[in-house]
Amino acid sequence: MKNKKQKLLYLAAASHSGSTLTAMLLGAHPDVCSVGELKAVHLGDADKYLCSCKDTVQKCYFWQGVTEKMAFEGHSFNITDAKMDIRSGADRYVLRLLKPLVRHNILEYMRDFLLNMSPSWCTALPLLQQRNSDYVRVIAAQSQATWVVDSSKIGIRLKYLLKNKDLDIKVLWLVRDGRGVSLAYKNPSQFADAKDPTLRGGGVGKTQELGRDIAQGAHEWVRCNEEIEAILSQMDKQNWLKVAYEDICLDTENTLHKVFQFMGVDSAQTRLDFKSVEHHVIGNGMRLDESETIELDQRWKHQLTVTDLGIFSNVAGAYQKKMGYGWGTLQR
Repeated sequence: MKNKKQKLLYLAAASHSGSTLTAMLLGAHPDVCSVGELKAVHLGDADKYLCSCKDTVQKCYFWQGVTEKMAFEGHSFNITDAKMDIRSGADRYVLRLLKPLVRHNILEYMRDFLLNMSPSWCTALPLLQQRNSDYVRVIAAQSQATWVVDSSKIGIRLKYLLKNKDLDIKVLWLVRDGRGVSLAYKNPSQFADAKDPTLRGGGVGKTQELGRDIAQGAHEWVRCNEEIEAILSQMDKQNWLKVAYEDICLDTENTLHKVFQFMGVDSAQTRLDFKSVEHHVIGNGMRLDESETIELDQRWKHQLTVTDLGIFSNVAGAYQKKMGYGWGTLQR
């Protein structure tokens, strides 16, 4: 029924903050479906990229069903070229305006004013909003779920989804110790992909994301969370919830109960055997691991050197303390 808004839970976070684990845990609930990042960019070779069911996305019955339902809604669709990203098909002018992370009111008013001077943007945005809302509805119908989880994480996508009149959106702000995030940025292949090297990069055996040094990772962790704060400051507090990755790992059941109560679904149907439930997730390689053991990843304690921790502290120490994790080297 298109006159009823579709429920969407948006996971907002810096990359490598535990969004894949969180989304799969949430998706194990019978009223919730998670397929990973709905923006679905950079999947790579369509003939090799694996759905979490271990079929290629081209052969997976779930994604075939989504493609058929999208066609019924009037959209040409292929998950390897989903065209759901806010930047899809944008010209140079629009891309330049969409590049900066979301900031507070005045700068965002200026961004929107300049974007609205672009005829291509004014034409493309309503079509993109309709495509996204139809996509969320189709996923809900295909999975027979009430809620759909979008683990796209990025703030600029969230900003415009919140303006979508067909979606009823709640936001889960997922935070993680910045030192763990910075380590994953430094070596995503080893610390942010499938444990089996042959399954990395979605099944092609090679992680697509390039590594960044500790300073770059620390800066991105800060800026991504500041971006989320800027967006949440404009939302009703009842529509967003902050959760720590560490709590997801160390107090899983109680934390999930808290999230499900926030969403308004039955928390008694929480399942911790999340890999036993059928999923069709794209994105981070963790979705392809066989193990469903939930354990806190604190490899940064052994992998980051004193020099690394000093660099992190110089860049992100103040924000680290603000987020409740303490100063750089003090917690090693």
